[in-house]
Amino acid sequence: MKLKHNINPVLLQLINFVILVYSFVTYIPWYIFSGSRQAIAKAKQVKAKPVNNRPGVAYRSVNSLHCLASVLYPGCDTLDKVFKYAKTKFKDKKLLGTREILKEEDEIQPSGKVFKKVILGKYTWLSYEDVYIKAVNFGKGLAVLGQQPKTNIAIFCETRAEWMIAAQACFMCNYQLVTLYATLGGPAIVHGLNETEVTTIITSKELMQTKLKEIVSQVPLLRHIITVDGKPTTWAEFPKGVIVHTMASVQAMGAKADTGNKQPARPVPSDIAVIMYTSGSTGVPKGVMISHCNIIAGITGMAERIPNLGEKDIYIGYLPLAHVLELSAELVCLSHGCRIGYSSPQTLADQSSKIKKGSKGDVTTLKPTLMAAVPEIMDRIYKNVMNKVNEMTSFQRNLFILAYNYKMEQISKGYTTPLCDSLIFRKVRMLLGGKIRILLCGGAPLSAATQRFMNICFCCPVGQGYGLTESAGAGTITEVWDYTTGRVGAPLVCCEIKLQNWEEGGYYNTDKPYPRGEILIGGQNVTVGYYKNEVRTKKDFTVDENGQRWLHTGDIGEFHHDGCLKIIDRKKDLVKLQAGEYVSLGKVEAALKNLALVDNICVYASSFHSYVVGFVVPNQKELAELARKKGFKGTWEEICNSSEMEKEVLKVLAEAAMAANLEKFEIPVKIRLSPDPWTPETGLVTDAFKLKRKELTAYYQMDIDRMYG
Repeated sequence: MKLKHNINPVLLQLINFVILVYSFVTYIPWYIFSGSRQAIAKAKQVKAKPVNNRPGVAYRSVNSLHCLASVLYPGCDTLDKVFKYAKTKFKDKKLLGTREILKEEDEIQPSGKVFKKVILGKYTWLSYEDVYIKAVNFGKGLAVLGQQPKTNIAIFCETRAEWMIAAQACFMCNYQLVTLYATLGGPAIVHGLNETEVTTIITSKELMQTKLKEIVSQVPLLRHIITVDGKPTTWAEFPKGVIVHTMASVQAMGAKADTGNKQPARPVPSDIAVIMYTSGSTGVPKGVMISHCNIIAGITGMAERIPNLGEKDIYIGYLPLAHVLELSAELVCLSHGCRIGYSSPQTLADQSSKIKKGSKGDVTTLKPTLMAAVPEIMDRIYKNVMNKVNEMTSFQRNLFILAYNYKMEQISKGYTTPLCDSLIFRKVRMLLGGKIRILLCGGAPLSAATQRFMNICFCCPVGQGYGLTESAGAGTITEVWDYTTGRVGAPLVCCEIKLQNWEEGGYYNTDKPYPRGEILIGGQNVTVGYYKNEVRTKKDFTVDENGQRWLHTGDIGEFHHDGCLKIIDRKKDLVKLQAGEYVSLGKVEAALKNLALVDNICVYASSFHSYVVGFVVPNQKELAELARKKGFKGTWEEICNSSEMEKEVLKVLAEAAMAANLEKFEIPVKIRLSPDPWTPETGLVTDAFKLKRKELTAYYQMDIDRMYG
């Protein structure tokens, strides 16, 4: 995983000697004054143990061997109690921050397309007390509109402060919050709204005009639409019987409401807090019923893995709040006195698509200390930085590579490199504001190369987490002093994990040196099941003789000697070829996805054929350069549709596959180059950028027929 340089061997020997002297001179002061010695010791400790010596038993964190954790604070067993506790403790502290739009401009691109660019101001903040009052009034206002406890209410909105305020209002009043991704297609939105029989939906002006307008007539029970950012100017096709309110007007109703001596119906721990619709990577979105105690157990486990979490921390919220990773992360921060500053993928960095050139993106203004990301975003950062490194002068590039390789060696031993951090990596670190102390990655597996790159260049731990919507997002998270790659850490203190034999795939919990099998998660974070889907609930959830509820994840893992889990396969990704060999599609994709030439890849295999094919979204700059070298001229579409360029890209993929030790039958034999990127808007990937294999297969069916023809 070291980067390659082209330095004169004699000069390299001299540089290595200087590094050796520097390391020797600085070791003693580092040993005396640094706290890294304790971190090295902790990294070597066993982090989880099996509860007994029998094969297949559950592993638990060493901090919860005898009893799993289930609550953050004594007596706070529902989400409304957690927020009330935080409001009392951090009353006047800043909680939710939003940037003001100072100016919007239309920018005409060379292609003739018009992009909207914004100039944003500073963050303005709401305190814990402000948010609490707004949430109380909104909850009362919803009651005035007829919302009853234990009934469903939908939120279909971008990540923003109003989303969290609405959620807290629902938690307080025991309304069941139905969450839908803002990028879901029309049929999926209609399915979720009709299945949950909602009469009220909370949304934004933009989503109302662009998404709801087209499908609202297909939701017969809908009576109220609440826009969080003011009323739309016009809507000629306004459906009869549906009233549009603003969030401010509903809060005003709540502030004036006379509740008399009537006490609001407070939730109990087993009540449903959220019905979270999944992104639908394997078909129609399923509504996962998550109770108050499920969420609290999950965030209790997550919080325990973040050292010194508190009022000094600032979290940047930009991932979809309809995703369990983002919702859990924000609830962890809210319960510990952290500030949450809101952003979006289009305004996150100075170079983001909606930020006007010369003005500041959100990370530069906010300077967060905590950040969550999905692998797709980290992979993009990795490729962008490496492209810039390749464009440096020979001297600059070799200096960066030397520093990179030196730091890689040092952190593998548990040492820090303050000089490299301040002189070489400071500029890269500033891409995320310069203050990040922990990066958490979840939603999909993160490649070892990207994880190590983020460790080195952003000078902070990169924690990998593993969890599902069905486990309230909780499962495992790596500890901050664990700098190994490719693993997802030990079980959180709220849950236990065991491995179940999967004979078809050849994975057994008696395997040596590491027990392997399907991952089962047990604990209070394991959710109630799927909304109105008893058949699927019985398939994915079981209860053992001790009353413990278990989630069958479909993922294959192995436990290492220190109790850390590694995801090695997925049952749904395993395809048996015509000759009997098994191909793990995810494994092949992970081996090829980090190539500079590849922006995204989906591998496909059929049991009726003996070889693997693939669909590739190439990196435009890299493929154009490859075409130039090969003397191929044409438009972007012509390059992608060229069989000649397909063969050239296949050669690059084959080399990378062999370097990654893939078997011959795992290497794609034919590919289709896609000129268009896969985004959540295309319906080919989820909001977390997971591949939607069913949709991709349907989209490329003609190409599949051709490649297998």
